[in-house]
Amino acid sequence: MAQTVDELRNAIRVAVGRFEREGSPVFTKEDLEAVCDTVGYEIDTSGRLPPKAEMRAGILWKIGVVEEANLEAAPSSFRKDELEAIMAAVQ
Repeated sequence: MAQTVDELRNAIRVAVGRFEREGSPVFTKEDLEAVCDTVGYEIDTSGRLPPKAEMRAGILWKIGVVEEANLEAAPSSFRKDELEAIMAAVQ
């Protein structure tokens, strides 16, 4: 049986060392930071974390879903096919 978007988000959280969340919350900046670290997208963590859109764009670029990390084209949240690609990359 195919996983739901919520199940995929939680599976990704667990795979990158974060904790599961109840309901259907989107990724926090800390969740995205952990995914960035796991897929090898370097972000500056010396101060505030970058915007979520920047981290989402970088993640999609590092796993080969898009050709470049374009902040303007970054999705406001990951689609199911993108979550499946991220899950495959972090396992």
